[in-house]
Amino acid sequence: MRIVLETNVIIAAFATRGLCADVLELCLSGHTFVISEFILSEIREKLSEKLHLPESVIHEIISYLQDNSEIVVPDQIVESICRDKDDAKIIGTAVSGKANFIITGDKDLLILINHEQVRILTPRAFWEFLRQLNP
Repeated sequence: MRIVLETNVIIAAFATRGLCADVLELCLSGHTFVISEFILSEIREKLSEKLHLPESVIHEIISYLQDNSEIVVPDQIVESICRDKDDAKIIGTAVSGKANFIITGDKDLLILINHEQVRILTPRAFWEFLRQLNP
């Protein structure tokens, strides 16, 4: 499967050991992890401003994500479909990367449920979906 993880899921994966970290690990090891420079930029910003990580650690995380993902240029999505205009870039990343899923905790994205062929799920719902595929 082809999967986009929204910025806050990725931040949570690096901030704590929990479900988001497990989902990230699963996406990197068993699926195609799709990302864009927009998402990488948001990750850089949040790792610095919210987690106050040293620049060297941020660089390692960004390099790791770049080396283990498919980087795409987001398709242009009509911003009016989203309550938050930045979410259009997340959806555009998924559409451009032909992703099957966007994994997010963002209610503004979750309310959409789907966009074109992309399903939008929480990390927990995605985890449960995978468990049903491989009981």
